[in-house]
Amino acid sequence: MTTVRRAVLALPAAPLGPDNPLPALRLLGGTPFPAVDARDRAELPRDMARQLGRAPLRTLLPTRVRDGYGRERIPTDLDAIVIENDRLRGTVLPGLGGRVHSLLHKPTGRDLVYRNPVFQPAAFALNGAWFSGGIEWNIGAHGHGPLSCSPLHAAVVPAPDGGPMLRLWEWERLRDLPFQIDLWLPEGAEHLRVAVRIRNPHEHAVPCYWWSNTAVPEDRRVIAPADSAWHFGYERALRRVPVPRSEDGADHTYPLRSAHAADYFYALADGRRRWIAALGEDGTGLVQTSTDTLLGRKLFLWGTARGSRRWQEWLTEPGTPGYAEIQAGLARTQLEHPPLEAGGEVSWLEVYGPLGADPDTVHGTDWAAARGHVEDALERVLPRAEVDAAYEQWRAHAADADPGPLLATGSGWGALEVLCRGHVLPGTPFPESLLDEEQRPWVGLLRTGGLPNAPESVAARWTTPVNGVWRDLLESAAPAGPSIEYHLGIAQWAAGDLAQAVRSWERGLKNAAERWPLLYCLAVADRERGHPVRAAERFAEAYDAQARGGDPFVGAALAREAVPALLAAHRPGRARRILERLPDAVRARGVFRYLTARLLLAEGRTDEARAVFDAGFEVADLREGTEELGGTWSRITDEPLPDAYEFRMRPPGWPTPAG
Repeated sequence: MTTVRRAVLALPAAPLGPDNPLPALRLLGGTPFPAVDARDRAELPRDMARQLGRAPLRTLLPTRVRDGYGRERIPTDLDAIVIENDRLRGTVLPGLGGRVHSLLHKPTGRDLVYRNPVFQPAAFALNGAWFSGGIEWNIGAHGHGPLSCSPLHAAVVPAPDGGPMLRLWEWERLRDLPFQIDLWLPEGAEHLRVAVRIRNPHEHAVPCYWWSNTAVPEDRRVIAPADSAWHFGYERALRRVPVPRSEDGADHTYPLRSAHAADYFYALADGRRRWIAALGEDGTGLVQTSTDTLLGRKLFLWGTARGSRRWQEWLTEPGTPGYAEIQAGLARTQLEHPPLEAGGEVSWLEVYGPLGADPDTVHGTDWAAARGHVEDALERVLPRAEVDAAYEQWRAHAADADPGPLLATGSGWGALEVLCRGHVLPGTPFPESLLDEEQRPWVGLLRTGGLPNAPESVAARWTTPVNGVWRDLLESAAPAGPSIEYHLGIAQWAAGDLAQAVRSWERGLKNAAERWPLLYCLAVADRERGHPVRAAERFAEAYDAQARGGDPFVGAALAREAVPALLAAHRPGRARRILERLPDAVRARGVFRYLTARLLLAEGRTDEARAVFDAGFEVADLREGTEELGGTWSRITDEPLPDAYEFRMRPPGWPTPAG
């Protein structure tokens, strides 16, 4: 019998810590959309060319940046939900984005996915914290989704075959869309069924994005039904390459044969079955297939360069095997955001499970024979018609089923949107009982026309809802004091009305008792509008304003913004005064050790800057693909960059990408 039960997963884990208290007015590290010239664009499929770079994010609002974690791991019990039959056992982490942490094939005792032995957040998600391993669900926009380390609602519902099915659901706030993920295992089945639905309850079209991402051991061969792929590397250019051998002659279907990290979006022919597999030396491994709506398939590989191997260590533990990623998405590439029409929805079925094929054919030199053989093997164990029929049964009999008692609880933001706008969403309830302290001020605004009375220092920590309904409510709120102006400016900024946002913040600043939130926002606006010196001064003023209140958490966040801005504006003396005012425990963190090295370098004290590197530090939330540490080191010395600081993922000599 199939069962769904609560469990505990014990792992060494780095605590996530608190979210950044500053509003996320800009993206982390920019958005790497491709540099595709007109000639190359003309050769792309028409829908891809139309959708490339469409509706990019320019801000992370209304989410918060998650950067409160470190790199010290402690024994931790993580809440888990296990879905299991006599053939498979899937372990799901509802508090961490619904990640399928492991998928154990019981007859062989093998985990079909790469199972990370630790939980180590790193700055790979759109809003920061992310971790590697298992099967993750990415919704929102290009990149790892903002819910990577956030809780989802979870409950049991009846599966299409009458057994238990695990439902996960939440409200994704970047695109303002509710979604659900249903996982079930028919009795005796060797393949996990996963049905996904995204709904647009609004009266306007919304850009839509979904990529399911499976980590697999990198000593596999990745096979998909394609003869070409679009290559996207860290030069941020998109070009078509043959499969399996790329322009450099390397067979990229073996992740360990490539030197540098890259994405390969496979060009699957229209009408062909959608699937991708990662198979080992013996011809066995994992296969993922789906109904045709899930259009794209992708391989991400780290490669063998020093920076790539360092990232693999950074995300797990030295000495553990590495991984690659096989992915499936709504578009051909992750650089596209197809529209989801007003009142519409999109849904599909994915299937994950074991596959075995003749190893000589799988690893032979005849690519057409290898992929044809694997597709035949898939059809024998899991016919395409069976997958399509399972989807139709789910859609007709299970998609709208009411969930039972909650096994895990997500956020209250969906409940707030349903309360505000009266959406009816069968199968994914967002009742008022899910509202918590984060939503309390906004329930007050909805019901009274004003924000609750609270000190401005408290109101500044409230997370602002920014869609058009809430923006209108803030514009008409009374009395329009500094807190209203602060939150209204954030909503206007999110809508792209930068000039009006600045006016709101300037009005609020005139009578504000708590000045740092408004000064911070105005500093970001100055930087965005090309006034780096004025931005630096305002960042410093914001730090000075909060320092009088003595909140070290806010102070550290503002110092991290102010010091680099002051150094860029050639104000090292002001930067030093800020660093010296930080508490010793804050100044000892890796990021501030690094900023100290940069300050010493700006002051011409090169030997002392070198000593900081020699003593060692770790910046816990380094962004994927960062080259900053290497750039600073090269200003100190011509010596090779030590391995501890080697995170560069592009070939030497490649030009720095724009954006």
